Amino acid sequence: MNTTTSPLWQQLCQGLRLVRQFFTTTKLTWLLAIVAIVSAVNISYEMNRIHQIKAFNTAISHGKPPKTDTQSFEARFATAYWLAKNERYKESTLLFTHLAENATAPQKAAILYNVGNIFFLRGIAINGTNGTVRNETEYLFTQAKTSYLQSLRLDNNHWDVRHNLDRILTIVRGDATPGVGESDTPGLIMGNIPVGLP
Repeated sequence: MNTTTSPLWQQLCQGLRLVRQFFTTTKLTWLLAIVAIVSAVNISYEMNRIHQIKAFNTAISHGKPPKTDTQSFEARFATAYWLAKNERYKESTLLFTHLAENATAPQKAAILYNVGNIFFLRGIAINGTNGTVRNETEYLFTQAKTSYLQSLRLDNNHWDVRHNLDRILTIVRGDATPGVGESDTPGLIMGNIPVGLP
């Protein structure tokens, strides 16, 4: 039996001695105290952020301006939506248009859906039997159709957009709809009431 130790075993023992020298009880205590302080600061920050998000959501849901994140996409989107809901369509459309410049594809799809809803609402509001508003109504419905189609190109899974596009296609009969004959109507997806309008 060989009583000499191998060089690998000697290196391992020397490494363990260095670790023991470096990680003394005092040093480990200080290290754990620093980790605890950093964790407490991080938890405090996250709790504050959660409180800010709750306050933001509450303000937005009540139609009030938020106190934090005032220039965030969500705050500006909510402002544009609130303007549309209060029939301030031109300001809402402008704000939505500015938002679309730096938005991601899903955000652009949501913006175009809401812009389409604005045009749809405006068209419904002025639609009537009077022939003088016919051209403006047709223009608004065509703009709504264009917005819905662009929204579907960006997010093809949005059923509310499909539903409202279906409603528009029953109103605007200017172009042929693929797969729909003259005797068919394109309004087969859902009922006649547009959904998701601000």
